[in-house]
Amino acid sequence: MTERQLQPLLHELVGVVLAPTSALGDRAGQIRPAGVQGVFHADARVLSRAELRIDDREPEALAHGPDGPHGARFVGLARWLGDPGADPSVRVERARRAGPHGLDEEIRVVSTAAVPVRTAVSVDLGCDLAPIEVVKSGGAATPIEARTGQPGGVRWAADGITVTVTGEGARVDTGRATAPRLSWPVDLGPGGTATLRWRLRVDDPRAVVTAPTGEPNWSRPVVRADDRRLVRLLDRSLDDLRGLRLAEPAAPADVFLGAGVPWFLTLFGRDSLWAARMMLPLGTELAAGTLRVLARRQGARLDPATGEAPGKMLHELRRHEFAMLGEGLRLPPAYYGTVDATMLWVALLHDAWRWGLPADQIEPLLPHLEAALGWLDGHADADGDGLVEYVDTTGHGLTNQGWKDSGDAVRFRDGRLAAPPIVLAEVQGYAYQAAVGGADLLDAFGRPGADRWRGYADALATRFRAAFWVDGPHGPHPALALDRDKRPVDSLTSNIGHLLGTGLLSGEEESQVAHLLTGDALAGGFGLRTMSTGDAGFSPLSYHCGSIWAHDTAIVLAGLARAGFREAALGLADGLLGAAEAFDHRLPELYGGDDRTLLGRPVPYPAACRPQAWSAAAAVLLLHAATGLHPDVPNGRVALRPLAGPELGAVSVQGLRVAGARVDVHVDATGHATLANLPPTLTLIPAVPSPRRTPDAAVQASPDRS
Repeated sequence: MTERQLQPLLHELVGVVLAPTSALGDRAGQIRPAGVQGVFHADARVLSRAELRIDDREPEALAHGPDGPHGARFVGLARWLGDPGADPSVRVERARRAGPHGLDEEIRVVSTAAVPVRTAVSVDLGCDLAPIEVVKSGGAATPIEARTGQPGGVRWAADGITVTVTGEGARVDTGRATAPRLSWPVDLGPGGTATLRWRLRVDDPRAVVTAPTGEPNWSRPVVRADDRRLVRLLDRSLDDLRGLRLAEPAAPADVFLGAGVPWFLTLFGRDSLWAARMMLPLGTELAAGTLRVLARRQGARLDPATGEAPGKMLHELRRHEFAMLGEGLRLPPAYYGTVDATMLWVALLHDAWRWGLPADQIEPLLPHLEAALGWLDGHADADGDGLVEYVDTTGHGLTNQGWKDSGDAVRFRDGRLAAPPIVLAEVQGYAYQAAVGGADLLDAFGRPGADRWRGYADALATRFRAAFWVDGPHGPHPALALDRDKRPVDSLTSNIGHLLGTGLLSGEEESQVAHLLTGDALAGGFGLRTMSTGDAGFSPLSYHCGSIWAHDTAIVLAGLARAGFREAALGLADGLLGAAEAFDHRLPELYGGDDRTLLGRPVPYPAACRPQAWSAAAAVLLLHAATGLHPDVPNGRVALRPLAGPELGAVSVQGLRVAGARVDVHVDATGHATLANLPPTLTLIPAVPSPRRTPDAAVQASPDRS
């Protein structure tokens, strides 16, 4: 039997990141030549091995934990050294820190022994410069032969990348050319300590992403909350977001967030847009950088090979073709195979404007807005039926091009796969929101066409209402999608939650959707399942058909909170916070959709990115929902509709930003909210708790589809 080539697991690995560099090793701190372990820079694995030994033996692992925002610390024991007896007297500490151009590591051998300790410390190295897609496919790469350089240094070079490792005071043994060794003799007196250091540096002039200039330009708010899980999650998430910042080499001041470690540490249109949108309560600068980066790469021509079309926004950017071994997937370096990034770009521009993005930063983007809207009513609707659809015409691109982009993501209730072209439910909501928000921007800046886009939105809502609603076991609901023959794909999925707040649904329809999002079939795990347990395609560890995604849950709970479905939002918030505790406050890309009762904690998805941009940014969106701060700077007003209060507890936040000004929000345990330091040009709408809407009244009857 032919052995299957499997994507390597990484859920138990310990990662550090300061983009574009990241490192993954095991819980002992070792980086072994196996799976996805290694140090990565942009799209290449620049170190495939870094194994520490004491007297040519591995220390026994004891503990590990974060060491600052971009580091990790590991503690091990060398029990064969030091005093006799049960208590260990020689420990080995290993501190690893990522930097934008490499990695630094410090090794401390600490003795509490009453006798002298003599030992030898060594680090075995390796480099294969494997492309990330080869690693992701479970493929292997041949180690590259090392060359000696400066004293204590070794060097590898291939494909335009140069990797150098230097050990301070180390001896270099290159007898094994593909596995050179750094070594240090150590002599410790009683109670002595030795500190050893080595560093990795990468010269990669062909990388398509780089470290941005300066420090993060978003606010780091001071948060106090009765539910301390929220504080711990936010602190770790902001550290991770700091490490995920990227820029293009030609424009290092325009910052965006790389999607995730290790597979997607580059520009991803959808991921970078959603993450920037979630981060708006901390300032508009990240949104502005993300908008400009994508605007520069906005489609200008029709190219079926790349998916480019006039006005369309980019999906992902790589240094070379991204070819997954054994899967037939081959994506060009600049790939446009996304149905939703263009609409999300418009939504981010609109929302940033409402949060106070200055007019002089919006005006240069207005031609790109008009081009994006033009794509919406043109190439996005190939058959002219007024709905937005997608299809991969190349045979080697992404079969599905919404956020659930795995090949089996769009399935009927009975488990059958839908045939393309596909019309996704949430994409129609994004299209409606982009048309209305785009019209508001056009009006505000004196550009023509606003009435056309409001008319487009009205017609889209009518078509959606007629085509998408189906009757299921839990009551009427929007279908996941329409297939090639415009048949509703009738599975019940989390996609319908993205419709909340877009304007596409009536109040009655929102109430019915909220009811479905509250039931155990979707909400019985630690968050919102991507597919209900009643669908034949459901599997708790399916990438998009039953797992739970942190960003998906956060988007939906924020929509529920804003629409007034308080209990439904609180239930999802509690699930998300429970998951955060289980994952040491670093939410992964996704995790299992099992019932909470199975283990009392979520089951890891073994190949999930961690950290991941929109999962980390979900913490900010959760904080935003808790405070209920909703600015409309162009119209001079701010509303407060907090989710915090009796159930979630009191929340106090210092350092949110509205129109560039620092503002503070306090919500007490009763749900009463106050706002301080609001700019004098803005008026506060009287603060009230989020209204309590109950979805139950809509359950018995189908929404009006006339």
